[in-house]
Amino acid sequence: MTGPVASDWPHGGGDVGRLMRVPGFEAAGLGPVDAWPGALRSHVDTMLASRQSMYVAWGPDLAFLYNDAYVPIFPERHPGALGRPFSEVWSDVWAQFGGTIAGVLGGEPALFENLPIPMMRAGRLVDTWFTFSFTPLRGDGGAIDGLLCITTEVTEGVLAARREQEALAALKARTDALATVNRAGVAITSELDVQRVAQTTVDAGVALTGAEFGAFFYNTKDERGGGYRLYALSGADPEAFASFPQPRNTALFAPTFGGETVVRSDDVTRDPRYGRNAPHAGMPDGHLPVRSYLAVPVKSRSGEGIGALLFGHGEPARFDAAAEASLLSLAGQAAVAIDNARLFAQLERQLRHRARAEDQLRQLNETLEARVASEIVDRRLAERALQQAQKMETIGKLTGGVAHDFNNLLQVISGNLQLLTRDVAGNERGERRVANALAGVSRGAKLASQLLAFGRRQPLAPKVVNVGRLIAGMDDMLRRSIGEAVEVETVASADLWNTLIDPTQVETAILNLAINARDAMNGAGKLTIEAGNAVLDADYARRHSEASAGQYVMVAVTDTGSGMTPEVLEQVFEPFFSTKPEGKGTGLGLSMVYGFVKQSGGHIKLYSEPGQGTAVKLYLPRADQVEDVQVALDGTPVRGGTETILVAEDDEEVRATVVETLGDLGYRVLTAKDAASALSVVESGVPIDLLFTDVVMPGTLKSPELARRARLRLPNLAVLFTSGYTENSIVHGGRLDAGVELLSKPYAREALARKIRHVLANQAQRTQAAAPSAASETAAAVEPAGALEDAAPLTVLLVEDDALIRANAAEMLHGFGHVVVEAGSAEEADAALQTVPVDVLMTDLGLPGVSGGAFAARARALRPGVGVVFATGSDHAPEVDGEAPLLLRKPYDAEALKAALAAARPAVAGPTKAASALVRED
Repeated sequence: MTGPVASDWPHGGGDVGRLMRVPGFEAAGLGPVDAWPGALRSHVDTMLASRQSMYVAWGPDLAFLYNDAYVPIFPERHPGALGRPFSEVWSDVWAQFGGTIAGVLGGEPALFENLPIPMMRAGRLVDTWFTFSFTPLRGDGGAIDGLLCITTEVTEGVLAARREQEALAALKARTDALATVNRAGVAITSELDVQRVAQTTVDAGVALTGAEFGAFFYNTKDERGGGYRLYALSGADPEAFASFPQPRNTALFAPTFGGETVVRSDDVTRDPRYGRNAPHAGMPDGHLPVRSYLAVPVKSRSGEGIGALLFGHGEPARFDAAAEASLLSLAGQAAVAIDNARLFAQLERQLRHRARAEDQLRQLNETLEARVASEIVDRRLAERALQQAQKMETIGKLTGGVAHDFNNLLQVISGNLQLLTRDVAGNERGERRVANALAGVSRGAKLASQLLAFGRRQPLAPKVVNVGRLIAGMDDMLRRSIGEAVEVETVASADLWNTLIDPTQVETAILNLAINARDAMNGAGKLTIEAGNAVLDADYARRHSEASAGQYVMVAVTDTGSGMTPEVLEQVFEPFFSTKPEGKGTGLGLSMVYGFVKQSGGHIKLYSEPGQGTAVKLYLPRADQVEDVQVALDGTPVRGGTETILVAEDDEEVRATVVETLGDLGYRVLTAKDAASALSVVESGVPIDLLFTDVVMPGTLKSPELARRARLRLPNLAVLFTSGYTENSIVHGGRLDAGVELLSKPYAREALARKIRHVLANQAQRTQAAAPSAASETAAAVEPAGALEDAAPLTVLLVEDDALIRANAAEMLHGFGHVVVEAGSAEEADAALQTVPVDVLMTDLGLPGVSGGAFAARARALRPGVGVVFATGSDHAPEVDGEAPLLLRKPYDAEALKAALAAARPAVAGPTKAASALVRED
């Protein structure tokens, strides 16, 4: 289509006007020029004639039409932009102005002043600023068909204003820096605290330089002759900065700390002086991100290097000569202030030392008499505590001796009564009388036990116990014992520690305290039993000589009863002391609790006031081991045997009842009246399977020595001690010696039968372990070399505290072709369990420390598929994961061991029903 003739355009149209007359020119959405509406032609005529830069956007595509004055604004886009859609020409800013243009086309004019718009100039994007307006344009029909933009580039004016502002800001910064230096100088020259001088200086330096952080490092002396200490910090977290490496003596740092010169670097990461001193290279790991670096020395009047001010920034080239000059002035004032502060501190120390010495002399003169009196009081208290301890020790020995004779007497009565039960069987009246008499024996045994507990001479069997669970298990027993009129509340901490204690004695102690509380409340009130963690510190231990500092599990029994007077409190722990009416109490309850706690290495404290109730706190020593699983043997069947037992007992009546009881159980019984006689029987050569000896007997030969010498003559001999009072012969530190078996008097027929079977079974296993060659031959006979049938080799974790039994069992297991990991305790086995792929756990029940049952439960928790075999002389073992226990009864041979492994194999490699039937107890 032919364009308009030259006369169609006004003069001044210039190049843009001529472009519009080029044949074939068409505007987007508008077609050729001669097809344009009259209104548009009129607006374009006006635009082309103007020397002000402007453009018209018209039509459905907003065709972009501009004049010659507008071309310098976007030379990169001319002439391709002429007649193209607005959104295409300015696609890079359309998102910014599209909404505004829509508003203009809706009739809303717009004005923008000094608006920044990035523009392409000479092939690169530069920042430019414009002031422009948008005006709606109407077409021939009166509707708004386009818009007119009149614009002026104001880039030079904006930049000029900025330069002026920057110059004013720089002038202000220099003025402010001078003021900051002056203010800091006034502040620090009058300051006498070195720490505050350093902090004020660093804060002022950061403000002066615009640094991201600043620090003052103080020169110190170390074993190598030099070092630095961070004295003040600004702009960074002190805790985080503490983990960064200290400045190193490189060429970048050393001159400043030596007081030689200022060091300024626009980029330390590129500075040849930084990190070039072997073995250091570059920025240390974890250091603050630093590029710009400025360090100024701080020197004293004498020229000595005090330290250095260090400032950093994460961007390069942030510090100039002005900043350096300001810091030099600041560092000089800081050095003067530090010198003054040092002199003042030295003088102050001297004055303080003199004042302290004068004050101490005055106090010494004033308090000498009071100190002497206090020392006398302390000495009297110590003597009183010693006398009380000696009295309690004497009473303890007396009660122990009484308990020994009393228990022997009770054993005679108890033994004859138990034998009498056979004679009165079927006689209802006779059976009832015998039962009543046995109940009396039980009460007498309890009394003797309380005497031993007070005297700290009872043989304890400590276990690792969670007292919170123990108290929860006593709930029913407590409520039955103290009655429904007493409200009982038990509270235990969720994170309660374990304690190494005799659980039976703990239960007895808590029950005694609860019954005492009930009586103090006349059968009605509130009883609170609380268990929690406690720490007794050194100060408490100093104030309570009977206590040791450390961690404890505290059990408190508190009542709302009548309380006690101070006079009663002084005697409350003594045996047979009681405030109850005659016949209402033995006076042994609290003394038993006292003795038990002391024997267990704990501490007891009693708080009480008349009318305010009483609180008794037991501090039981903390144990770090895991809780033991208690194995009760009382429910196992009672059975006798045909072995030969030598009974050594000095009390004729006790000896007679024991002999008759053992005979009823099927045993062959030999007797001796003392240790020397028993040794003669042993040396006679008669075969003996078990020595059953009293601990305390007359004569120079003691029972432990009898047992030792008897075992030299008969290595396979089992030994069982019995006593109503063990002294210190087989009990040390309140605990039975390792490997010792004890049956305390008085004992029942059933307890005697079970204990003898248990001791004989363990001794038989040790005997078998002492003959490894025979065991190897047996194993070879059962399992020929190389004949493992279709069973794959197993990895067996063998846990046995008896070395001979363990060695024998390991040799048999090796003979079967299995891999064996040995351990003498659960603690040793735990590490292997966590690192070795174990198939079967074979463990004794009676391990030192953590029991075999508890360790088996832990093994299943760590390795759910592991098979478990209990090798024990007992007829009873705990369940594991709800399964009936797999028992390998001691003594066992290779055949029984093989069957046990086959029964354990289903958890690993498939069922072997026949073998399982041989050893599993349902």
